[in-house]
Amino acid sequence: MRISPAALLAAACFAALSPLARGEEPTAGGGRKYLLERVDDAAVVQLYADAFRELPLQQKLLTWHLSQASIAGRDVYYNQRYGRSTFMRDVIETIVAHPEGVDPATLAEVTRYTKLFWINSGPYHHLTARKFVLRCTPEAFEAAYKTALKNTGRKDDAPDQEKLYAAVADHRRDFFDADYRPIVTNKSPGPGKDILLSSVNNLYHHVSMKDLEGFTERFGLNSRLVKTKEGKLVEKVYRVGGMYDRPLRKVVGHLLAAKEFAPEATAKALDALIRWYTTGEDEDRRAYDIAWVQDKDAPVDTINGFIEVYLDARGVKGSWESAVYFVNQKKTGAIKKIAAEAQWFEDRMPWDKAYRKANVTGITANAIDVVIETGDCGPVTPIGINLPNDQKVREQFGSKSVSLSNVIEAGDKAQSGSLRKEFSWDAAEADRTAKWGTLAGELLVNMHEVIGHASGKLSPRIKGQPQESIKQYYSALEEGRADLVALYYMPDPKLDALGLVAAENQEELARTAYEQYTRNALAQLRRVREGDQIEEDHMRNRQMVVHWLIANTKAVEVRRRDGKTYYVVTDPKAFRDGVGRLLTEVQRIKSEGDFDAAKALFETHGIHFEPKLRDEVVARVKALDLPSSMAFVMPRLKPVKNGEGKITDVAISYPMDLTTQMLEFSGVRQAP
Repeated sequence: MRISPAALLAAACFAALSPLARGEEPTAGGGRKYLLERVDDAAVVQLYADAFRELPLQQKLLTWHLSQASIAGRDVYYNQRYGRSTFMRDVIETIVAHPEGVDPATLAEVTRYTKLFWINSGPYHHLTARKFVLRCTPEAFEAAYKTALKNTGRKDDAPDQEKLYAAVADHRRDFFDADYRPIVTNKSPGPGKDILLSSVNNLYHHVSMKDLEGFTERFGLNSRLVKTKEGKLVEKVYRVGGMYDRPLRKVVGHLLAAKEFAPEATAKALDALIRWYTTGEDEDRRAYDIAWVQDKDAPVDTINGFIEVYLDARGVKGSWESAVYFVNQKKTGAIKKIAAEAQWFEDRMPWDKAYRKANVTGITANAIDVVIETGDCGPVTPIGINLPNDQKVREQFGSKSVSLSNVIEAGDKAQSGSLRKEFSWDAAEADRTAKWGTLAGELLVNMHEVIGHASGKLSPRIKGQPQESIKQYYSALEEGRADLVALYYMPDPKLDALGLVAAENQEELARTAYEQYTRNALAQLRRVREGDQIEEDHMRNRQMVVHWLIANTKAVEVRRRDGKTYYVVTDPKAFRDGVGRLLTEVQRIKSEGDFDAAKALFETHGIHFEPKLRDEVVARVKALDLPSSMAFVMPRLKPVKNGEGKITDVAISYPMDLTTQMLEFSGVRQAP
């Protein structure tokens, strides 16, 4: 599980709870450039990892090969999000890479659309799940493609070129019609509608929830489920020799090369990952999870595989993702202190003792510097990750938690504090965030991952994974549970005892965290420009927590002034007490697999909103000209060879341009 990709902005997850609340200028940090450009509602930010230069050569080479594996698999995620994405991307990249003679106005629009396509890994927004489209005419677009295709100098004969032109014309509705296949993942399609048939992602083909009754999936996480003409359900397994054979073979090849430079425990984990990619069997996935968790001291590590289930409306199918990173030793101290005391926190959770772990096992926690993230991890990136997601593995073998320190820092440097001021009730609230937002963010991110996701246990009555019972509400429930744990412990004296916050400041710090979290539930509505419901799980969980508190406690008031709405924390003690009550129920729902209670909780508090309120929020944010999401340009690695062709170093540089990097990743343009 992870902290939301949108958490890097001041109204998402821990966004303003993270260091973004400082309000520094986009070029802060000795004149170094962070904010590269704006593309509609998205900010594009350069990610830096300067400490890479200090790594030993063997670790640099390991990082290099793992990064190549990361790039090799990115098209898998494009295809999972939408089956036509890679074809669509090839078309628009051809125009962007070979623009000579293309009408300037058409080129500008295709460039805008292509950047959004890269940011969102396809034609659907990663937060709203809704489709975005081209704003030029189909005729102008197709003329631009014909011109660009000729510019490539490709030797295709005329019939082949005509087939390409025809294929582009056949895909007009994909590029231009927002009402055609409009939502990539639709977990609340409305009465009488099916969540799978209403979602256009490529995880299923003609399969409804009713079709799944009585069907047992052998490859739940890593397969595409297809209903044949005869009505039979077939699992198309993601593995070498199966679905996605070509990219997965490349991923495996780079993992094999990486093994030569890996420490023994890391090599063992890579071996297990390679086996899982080869067989696809769940027992091999579990063996990989265990080997990866047991590789506790890896200075260089990777997340790679079919992992998170947010894309799947029923919360079962894993999206492909990859991250490559090294431990930032200077920033790891705080998160390790929390991990070392995980049992202390577990023993004092507010929920029923039956759901507490008697022996919290093997929590590894680090602050890391990311080198590359692809698939469901990038260019839109989380700021915190806790894995594996297998509840049984977590309970028996433990987990790894990471805080993405250079991602948080880059997001911090690229942001201003104007959103904080706009949604604060008074100057005192805004000033508290300016003073304490950084520390509150670091603590909440770390506690969310380390003692949030890693806590609790299932009832013996639950034989499988809890998501099998809670279904489409599981991911939002689990993210809400981790948020609630972090919020619950913010005012606890234990944080002072650990040296994480001084006792005299803790009350103010906790209030700041509560105020920011509450504001976020209001300000995040700016991302849902259409309809009256939230689809993204992290947004649902924040909405649920805050609106439950509004309805069931006296901790939060809804106030209006000068035509503007504010969510105001009036009683921090009542807030914490309410969080404890809600957390107790949320843990019970998870531990018992209570689908009906999860549905009632989110349908009542977490999904629906008043469009009039959203329109107000959108207008307020529009007046500030602020982005709604953030994407990152990753560092570039390049081997340095001597005259004999031997690699003597791996150089790191910064492309400073989204277009350059994406075309390099696609192989359309070679890196310098």
